[in-house]
Amino acid sequence: MRKLPRAFYDRDTIAVARDLLGKYLVHISRGVERIGRIVETEAYLGPHDLAAHSARGLTERTQVMFGPPGHAYVYMIYGMYFCMNVVTERKGHASAVLLRAVEPVTNIGERTQGPGLLCRAMRIDKRLNGHDLTGKNFYIATPAKSEPVVIVKRPRVGVDYAGRWARRHLRFYIKGNPFVSKR
Repeated sequence: MRKLPRAFYDRDTIAVARDLLGKYLVHISRGVERIGRIVETEAYLGPHDLAAHSARGLTERTQVMFGPPGHAYVYMIYGMYFCMNVVTERKGHASAVLLRAVEPVTNIGERTQGPGLLCRAMRIDKRLNGHDLTGKNFYIATPAKSEPVVIVKRPRVGVDYAGRWARRHLRFYIKGNPFVSKR
């Protein structure tokens, strides 16, 4: 495996969302290496995107999104689930890619179809908010052997409040993969 460099994240958010498909999310915690193959993502394009957390401006919660690319933006939803995003583009742009689902590769015995289940299975929580994904123990890597993928585009999930932004095809997944959260 080869860890992704910062330059990978410092690009157009939609391109990053598509290019993350097939990559490995790696989290080493308490001596256990968990690896999941990313099979579903959603792009959030910055403060003008009404579905993005950054649409509400710079807050304590969103400050990581406004930071440099290649960091994890981890937050809690419904008071019980963590979700993980990858910050993209230049500092101050506040765009990110939500990781929606992974296919278990190593040491994952729980369901991973959906951002909350993915984080629970990978042991990702608020302590990883702001973590540099080019560092140790928590990163994204290119597998030694990559398989070609067919990418499906669909509207994002659960953002009906965002008007026209809810209908944009900014959700990407690997066609036919059984670990995709919703078809």
